[in-house]
Amino acid sequence: MLTIKCARCGAKLMKYEKVGKGRVLRCFKDRIVKDYTVKNGNLVQCPYCGNVIGKDQGSFIKMRQGSFTYKGTKIP
Repeated sequence: MLTIKCARCGAKLMKYEKVGKGRVLRCFKDRIVKDYTVKNGNLVQCPYCGNVIGKDQGSFIKMRQGSFTYKGTKIP
């Protein structure tokens, strides 16, 4: 389970179950356990500072590299 935080202000954005190794490029919506983000059209933003975290692509969110940090363990 990964905890994804905003790189700008450090606010908690979501809890995500990452499967497989590698970077977080996409967050599939069915694997998001808790979501604290704000949707502005198809953009996904931090609720506190407005930092754009990713873009909603339907069944997943395409994450914007460098705009978030994460901590936790990935499921192999």
